Amino acid sequence: MPATVRRLLGDAALGLRLLTPEAQLPAGILGLPVSWVHSSDLPDPTPFLVPGQVLLTTGTQFPADDHVTPARRAANDYVARLIAHGIVGLGFGSDVVRAGTPEPLITACRHQGLPLFEVPYRTPFIAVARLAADIAAEDAYARSTWALRAQRAISVAATRPDGLSATLAELSRQLDHWVALFDAAGTLDRIFPLGVDTGVEAIASVRTEAVRLLRRGQRASAIVSVGTETLTLQTLGARGRLRGILVFGGSERLDEAGQQVATSVVALAGLALEQNHTLDQARSHLRAGLLRLLMNGEVALVESISQEMWGPLPAEPMITAVADVPAERLDAVAERLELHAADARARLFFATDDRQLVLCVSADRRGLVAELADDLGLQVGVSEPQQWAEFGRALTQARQALEHARVGEHVADFADVAARGALALLSGAQAQEVGRQVLAPLRIHDQTHDTELVDTLRTWLAHNGAYEAAARELGVHRHTLRARIASAERLLGRDLASFPVRAELWASLLAASESRRQQSS
Repeated sequence: MPATVRRLLGDAALGLRLLTPEAQLPAGILGLPVSWVHSSDLPDPTPFLVPGQVLLTTGTQFPADDHVTPARRAANDYVARLIAHGIVGLGFGSDVVRAGTPEPLITACRHQGLPLFEVPYRTPFIAVARLAADIAAEDAYARSTWALRAQRAISVAATRPDGLSATLAELSRQLDHWVALFDAAGTLDRIFPLGVDTGVEAIASVRTEAVRLLRRGQRASAIVSVGTETLTLQTLGARGRLRGILVFGGSERLDEAGQQVATSVVALAGLALEQNHTLDQARSHLRAGLLRLLMNGEVALVESISQEMWGPLPAEPMITAVADVPAERLDAVAERLELHAADARARLFFATDDRQLVLCVSADRRGLVAELADDLGLQVGVSEPQQWAEFGRALTQARQALEHARVGEHVADFADVAARGALALLSGAQAQEVGRQVLAPLRIHDQTHDTELVDTLRTWLAHNGAYEAAARELGVHRHTLRARIASAERLLGRDLASFPVRAELWASLLAASESRRQQSS
């Protein structure tokens, strides 16, 4: 424990007596650390003081008559200067220059909230200073001893199979701070102690600052204050190749010993992340190879390799999910999934194919897909339950579900796409382009001559070629409608009496309409 005014007052040998009742002082002020004890009788000693010190005086700077207005004004101004400079306590040496402690000084300290204690004549100022120095030395030795023990405990934790997590958990325990790790993309990766609630505001503020540091690409640290907490951020990894951000959060800033312990972990965590990244890249190549084997039907071979590396493949029936991942996020997403895959309860298989993520889980774990999609901020397409022998079919279904997912749809199921019928596939980019090309003669004519041939054709086909009903909906005479259809037939160069032609035009209209809806959204 550091030296404090309370510890100085508690030493019976000094005989110090508090003159300002603790109840009238600011809460906790007697427990503030005392950096040093200084003595001075100058009217304004602040140029020679630093914040956190205790000042001792014999009072020669005060007027001899305590009952005149100048004496009270001088005491008030003197105390105000000390408080503004960060002095945490004032000691008055009684019976050296004057008997007792001046009443104006006691009143000023009581009203302004500065601890004032009386130093008896038998106690030299040097004894007070020596006690503070001895306490500071003992505290420094205790903190150094603690730092060595903490570093040993952390080193032992680093040797465990889950070295990085064990190291951060032990660091959190030793520092009595929560510790969070953000990955290279600025996403919260893990936090210790497990289940700690740091608050939405704290995490949001930390993530904003973490992303800023990562974008700079240089090794750096930063301190952020959020509410009552002080958060310390430290980058991990080498310049230009940062692997993440380590955050320490607590009600107080780390002292020098705490910083030493934290710095040692920063080096360990940076090395662990660099090694993990290299290992994850090797695993990624292996997973990509296994994905190609699955696509070729080599299920038994993939099962045997997976059993040796990660455990068995997800139980049948399984579902396959596919997500498009930006190239700059692919490594970070893969590293996050490695953590999930390491959990035996998850029973998942994943791999990356170019910039596409493929994820397989047992059908009864579909909730895990939604959870991961939300956690990673991805839109995914999900297949129907299949056997591993039908993996190729499942992969096709998942890709189709993703391709035809509605705007804003977080998880798209192939079953929903299939329920919308074969025409739902017209939302694909290729079908949209073909649809626009087929209808181009009508669209150009409408733009050039201010006609409505596209809408007329859509309405007429919707009524199965019935002129009377279509004309009524369009609000035109049936002869006008016949003339418009004839114009459309001439411009398209197709026989609209043919069912295949009508079907193709209807599909083109649907595809073009889907394109307009996506553009407007």
